[in-house]
Amino acid sequence: MLFQSQVYVLGFLPLVVLLYYAAAGSERWRQWLLILASLVFYGWWDPRFILLVTGQITATWWLARAHERTGMRGFLVAGVVLNLASLATFKYLDFLLGSVEALIGTALPRAHLILPIGISFFSFQLISYLVDRMRGEAPVYPYRPFALFVLVFPHVIAGPIVRHNELVPQFALHPLREGLWSRIGIGLAIFTVGFAKKVLIADPLSQMVDPLFARAGAQMLDFGQAWSAALGFSFQLFLDFSAYTEMAIGSALLFGLTLPENFRRPYLATDLRDFWRRWHISLSNFLRDYLYIPLGGSRAGPARFVFATILTMGLCGLWHGAGWTFVAWGLWHGLGLVVCRGWQQVARPMPAPAAWTITMLFVLAGWVLFRSTSFGAAGDMLISLAGFHGFGGLLQEWKLLLAAALVSALVPSAHELKDRLLRPHPGLAMGAAALAVVCVLEVGKGAPQSFIYFQF
Repeated sequence: MLFQSQVYVLGFLPLVVLLYYAAAGSERWRQWLLILASLVFYGWWDPRFILLVTGQITATWWLARAHERTGMRGFLVAGVVLNLASLATFKYLDFLLGSVEALIGTALPRAHLILPIGISFFSFQLISYLVDRMRGEAPVYPYRPFALFVLVFPHVIAGPIVRHNELVPQFALHPLREGLWSRIGIGLAIFTVGFAKKVLIADPLSQMVDPLFARAGAQMLDFGQAWSAALGFSFQLFLDFSAYTEMAIGSALLFGLTLPENFRRPYLATDLRDFWRRWHISLSNFLRDYLYIPLGGSRAGPARFVFATILTMGLCGLWHGAGWTFVAWGLWHGLGLVVCRGWQQVARPMPAPAAWTITMLFVLAGWVLFRSTSFGAAGDMLISLAGFHGFGGLLQEWKLLLAAALVSALVPSAHELKDRLLRPHPGLAMGAAALAVVCVLEVGKGAPQSFIYFQF
């Protein structure tokens, strides 16, 4: 089920909120209600995958219980392997077969498995819990709140990647506690911000971006087309993904639940390290705590830092997609982070405008690689961007690109809105309501367009 669909906005979400507050007096019943609603939400696209997500949750919980009873660390290791194996099978099996085929020159059969929605996210959440158990930093929860921590529908499909200690304690909080109407009002406002970013800007951008990148694989784009595609996708990706996060955070607040921040206006970053503190924050934190630091991080000398950074970002790229262009994108950012840290240690700061320009050009070049279907297509577009095929052509949909740039730079993040900016005011409520109506009517013009990270 898509957040911006009319069935979600006008049917599913209001109904679940009403039933949730009707059951507010019983922690047990309201948690089961959210579990049931989350299974309906998750299974809306393909009910078969309910068995997969509930199976991984149940197996992980059982292995954690077995470790608690026996003290045998092997149960937790088995849980990590199980979740990684599930992710690898559905997401990477055909990619691995294709890579082996290219090496040996012999055709191999493909599995052609359908990628379950959200598997990249819920697998990471289960792995983080098991690793925290190994570190002695996580209790064994009762099954109901543990399952809900993974399944709760605002974040199950595309994050944020929530850790157990960030969410499970909130399930015991009474929904009718002080601040109820403030949470609901702020939640609706944040949801509406994401709703508008998705249907009014990100989706129209895709109508320009998709044909240009499709054409780039077959013919050389001119200067104007290349910059239209690169800028358009850079804004589309941010606005689409941050919109999902805002709609998730807004939906969760309606139930009195606070999800972690995931974006903080990343296109204002003046260096690459700052960019990754602002972009997909929950993933950045996961990679830092469960991969980069265990690999040695920055505390074991320069050589270990370079190794940990490059490997972490290479795997980050692989997590984003089963293809060598994604791996290359991750390595590109890994190399950039190494250079960025080296420059900062030299202590020769650049003027802010120059630092911002270099950072954004680096990020934009990476997005071209991320979005392209092949290295050849990415190389051709980068050559066109640099003007090596001339400077002909005009920037397409420049008004839309300008609007996207202004929204990306000026609209505060969900947590900025929640913590500092949104305060009860009739004008704000009326404006948000009017914007929500516009978005609902816009969605009603045709089938809603999936989020970029919907099947991921």
